[in-house]
Amino acid sequence: MAPPILSLRSIMLHWGSNPVLDNLEMHIGATDRLCLIGRNGAGKSTLLKVVAGIIQADGGERWVQPGTSVAYLPQEPDASGYATLKDYIVGGLPGDEQDQTYRADILIEDLQVVGDADPSTASGGELRRAALARTLIGEPDLLLLDEPTNHLDVATIEWLEGYLKNWQGAMVLISHDRKFLNTLSSACIWLDRGIIRRMDDSFDKFEGWQEKVLENEALEAKKLDKLIKEETRWSVEGISARRTRNQGRLRRLYALREDRASQVKDKGSVSISMSGGEKSGARVIEAKGISKAYDGRQLFSDFSVKINRGDRVGFIGPNGVGKSTLLNILTGRTEPDAGSVRLGSNLQPLFIDQKRSDLKDDMTVKEAMAGNAGDWVHIGGETKHVMTYMKEFLFDPSVANTPVSALSGGERNRLLLAANFAKPSNLLVLDEPTNDLDMDTLDLLQEVLSDYDGTILLVSHDRDFLDRLVTSSIVLEGDGTATEYAGGYSDYRVQKALSDKAAAPEPVRQSAKVTSIKDAPQKKATKLSYKDQRELDTLPAEVEALSMQISQTEAELADPDFYGRDPVGFDKKSKHLVTLQETLDAKEMRWLELEEQKENLAK
Repeated sequence: MAPPILSLRSIMLHWGSNPVLDNLEMHIGATDRLCLIGRNGAGKSTLLKVVAGIIQADGGERWVQPGTSVAYLPQEPDASGYATLKDYIVGGLPGDEQDQTYRADILIEDLQVVGDADPSTASGGELRRAALARTLIGEPDLLLLDEPTNHLDVATIEWLEGYLKNWQGAMVLISHDRKFLNTLSSACIWLDRGIIRRMDDSFDKFEGWQEKVLENEALEAKKLDKLIKEETRWSVEGISARRTRNQGRLRRLYALREDRASQVKDKGSVSISMSGGEKSGARVIEAKGISKAYDGRQLFSDFSVKINRGDRVGFIGPNGVGKSTLLNILTGRTEPDAGSVRLGSNLQPLFIDQKRSDLKDDMTVKEAMAGNAGDWVHIGGETKHVMTYMKEFLFDPSVANTPVSALSGGERNRLLLAANFAKPSNLLVLDEPTNDLDMDTLDLLQEVLSDYDGTILLVSHDRDFLDRLVTSSIVLEGDGTATEYAGGYSDYRVQKALSDKAAAPEPVRQSAKVTSIKDAPQKKATKLSYKDQRELDTLPAEVEALSMQISQTEAELADPDFYGRDPVGFDKKSKHLVTLQETLDAKEMRWLELEEQKENLAK
């Protein structure tokens, strides 16, 4: 590991008599890309504030290499005191660079911030984008980002991924977005019960490593007292059992997607029967030719869809394109401008939008979960003791009488899910349910939704969550259209790329022109460097090879039986195709750059 630019040594921090950070040590190197992982309430945000120097620890030492600049993105940005969002962004520049406002203009364009907007009236997403720009504008040596993807749409998340992939400094990320962490992390910091463990590998290796650590700890715990052993056993069994169950659920999801793919293709009357609970009719929603415009802008037009019992439908698209409006029309809460919507029989809808309005601060955890049922919860035809139900939602029974006001935001979201899932329903509508949830709660949410007997409509910007759960996706691109695709987010990207390629004319390759480059006469002092010329000479063959690989992969994916025969292989091949296309785009762009550079030198 390279010498650290920031270190925490023997850090102690208590809230009341409870230790949050216990003799903690943490070191950040100049090029580290660390993801900070832990349950809601474990102290991740607190630790990040200690690293940023915002919170003073009760004991220990915080050391920063002289000259190191640090920028911190909080979960809840505060732009009060600034007249406009641009002023707020410019405020992130170092004192001696305040005149370089052009940097703000670049980030404002990239992040689509309305620079002259009043911060007091900005939405959560607008304020988050402005806060990101403020954090990035000074190009610090160390970035500290607390849930940077919250309230961002997929397009902005992917822009941020690309920006941070090219970041030259160090960063520490707190995020529930698995795909985001897989793309950016080089090491993982796990905060668990006040202590730090470090794994020097990317996030995709974390869960297997975490399970081994807990298994080893459980063996050691046998030598300790009963309380510690019980706490560790609960953690290990909960994580291990969930991993095993989720593998089975993923296999089931592939089977459901195969069924749904045939529905999307032929728009037939195939329905999926789910066991358990009171069922709705086989056809849940049927929309024909629906359209909706808002404030003179067409959100979507002439859209038709049939949603059957057991379908899990994701709604994807940038903020403001009409996802929630379409959801409200399909569930009968808003009328379309044109077309018709017919709802099925015996529907019991349940809407969860994470506003937490049903939770009162003076309620206890037990009261919020059981409602008026006392010590029992009635769910899915079963009656469970409230303490058992609490454990299923990762609450220790000791917090049963804890008031809601004492819970963290993530714990409140988990409690809200538990309270709502205890209500009878056969149509579940979730609008951005994953914001502010930790990894364990996301696993739990996926588990509960995978076992749900009814139909699910889900608005989310979490690409990995959509890939793990939905059987089809309705995508609004922002161009006045809505289109249904089989599968999750990754499936949509592949199918969209194939559709666009089929519709576009074949690009004209410049092979003949480039082939002759080697033989072209070059004048001294007006030629490319040896390295650039060598790269230019090899690019035609590389582009040709990539084009052949893409054609071969597309042909394999075009096999109508491939998905049904091998859904896992189809998924891997689809992701590989996206990587090949991105690589080809980069190679072609570099080719054009070198050609243009060579022409300019020859003038």
